[in-house]
Amino acid sequence: MTWSWEYLPSEEYVIGEAPPAFVAEVEKKADELVRAAEALYLDGTSYRGENPRSRTAHVSGGMFEFLTIVRHEQIYIVQVTYF
Repeated sequence: MTWSWEYLPSEEYVIGEAPPAFVAEVEKKADELVRAAEALYLDGTSYRGENPRSRTAHVSGGMFEFLTIVRHEQIYIVQVTYF
């Protein structure tokens, strides 16, 4: 398995009508978070600890909340706030 990210429950629900430039910033930061998680949890599928708590990532024009589910090797973006 390999690390990835996705919107939860769906892109339409989480992003809504945010401008494309802001969405690009969110997705760029999500890619960075995936690379960091890959380095921190080398084999997430065998991880037996607790998942990290939800966290906030700040990007130009806003922020977003995300969950890291280590055993799934997945980062879920659950809420986006555009200023």
